[in-house]
Amino acid sequence: MSINKQYAVFGLGRYGSAIAKELVKSGADVLAVDRSESAVNAVISEIPFSKCADVTDKAVIDELGIANTDVVIIAMASCLEASVMATMLAKEAGVKTVIVKVSDEMQGKILKKVGADKVVIPEYESGTRLAKNLLSSDFVDMVELSRDVSLVEIPVKEDWAGKSLQELGLRNKYSINVVAEIKNEEVDINIDPFKLLDASSSLVVIAKTENLNKLK
Repeated sequence: MSINKQYAVFGLGRYGSAIAKELVKSGADVLAVDRSESAVNAVISEIPFSKCADVTDKAVIDELGIANTDVVIIAMASCLEASVMATMLAKEAGVKTVIVKVSDEMQGKILKKVGADKVVIPEYESGTRLAKNLLSSDFVDMVELSRDVSLVEIPVKEDWAGKSLQELGLRNKYSINVVAEIKNEEVDINIDPFKLLDASSSLVVIAKTENLNKLK
């Protein structure tokens, strides 16, 4: 489970704080960093490992031990130069996944060119949703429909391939409802329960959030 990964969040504005708090609340190890001492003090009661530091400085990146971090989320879209520097330094340190908050698509293109693995425009994806997706790495995507129910896209598991939904009995086994199948970017909402599933497909399911761990 990705809850065992090491996370770092650079930038503790509303978006970065939401991500870090959600990760911590779920039991993940999180290092939160911001240049503003007041921003750090505002979250330190909820995010114990919070530091006041300049993540555009290579010496700081080395001192923070970012090389040992699995995922770095950079939430400093208001300063493109800082985002670029932090992204480059994180990738140079060997971080496998760097996710960067950007203000628009142009910023996204720039950040991807300097090494960002994923860019996020906050208007399209909330910090809480991103955190939940990170913690649910077995899922392709996840959207909360309510406090208790989520819509989740999951890849067809290896032991599901070649079997039908009727044969698998996913509703009884996992307490989920399959609402669509996605293959080659085409969505089929009229799934034949006797059709054999393809390993290259994914399923869109509705489930109570508390039951999602059954799918992992």
